[in-house]
Amino acid sequence: MADANAKITVHSLSDLKNTSDDAIPNYLNSLSFKQSHTLCDVRLALGYSAFAICAACFCWDYKLGFDDTKYYSAAAVALYTLLNGALTLWVWLVEGGTVYVGTSKAGDKIAISTSTKKHTPTYTLTITSQSPTSPAATTTTLSRPFADWFDSAGHFVALPFQQMLAGAAPVIGKADPGRAALGVKGKEAEVAALRETVEEAVRASGSAVGGEGARGRRQKA
Repeated sequence: MADANAKITVHSLSDLKNTSDDAIPNYLNSLSFKQSHTLCDVRLALGYSAFAICAACFCWDYKLGFDDTKYYSAAAVALYTLLNGALTLWVWLVEGGTVYVGTSKAGDKIAISTSTKKHTPTYTLTITSQSPTSPAATTTTLSRPFADWFDSAGHFVALPFQQMLAGAAPVIGKADPGRAALGVKGKEAEVAALRETVEEAVRASGSAVGGEGARGRRQKA
C-alpha cells in the first residue's frame, strides 16, 4: 500500500518502484475500476502446485522409503521442473511487468506495466487501453522521474502521481477529469518551460557569436 505517512529510502530504486506500483491499483480501484486478478491467480496456482508436489514427494518418501517410491519421485521431479519452467515463462513473457489489469465502469479495458533501468531513478509506464466500441487497442508510454511524486524525505505524494496517470491515459482521465485537466496543464507547463530554456540558450549562443564577431572586427581595425 502506498501510504502518505510511510517513508522509504529514496536511494532504493526497488522501494521507489514498489511503492509506485502499489499506488496504481489503489488509485484506479478508487475510481470504480474493476481489477482482474487472473495473472496473479495463474502465477500463484503454478507456484503452489510446485510446492504441493514437493510436499507430497517428501511425505511418501518419509513413510514408504526411497526404494519403493523412486519412480514416483522421478515423475515428481519432472513435473516440478515443468511447473517451474512454466512459472518462469509466465512471469517473463505473459506478465511482463504488468501491475494492473482492469475494466472501467464504462467498459474500457486497461493494462499497465512498469519498469526501471538500473541506477536510473526514472519510472517508465506502458498503458494499453481498449474501448468497447473499438477493436483496436491504444498504447501510451511515458517516463517520469520518481522525484515528481516523492519528497526529499521519502514520502509518497499521491496527487502528482495521480495527475500524471489521468493526464496520460484517456481511459483514466475519463474517470477522473479533474486530475486529468491538472495533468495536462502540468505537461503544457513542462513544454513551455523547455521551450523557454531552448530559446534562452539560442539567444545566449547568438550573443556569444555576435560578441566574438565584434572583437574580430576591432582586432582587424
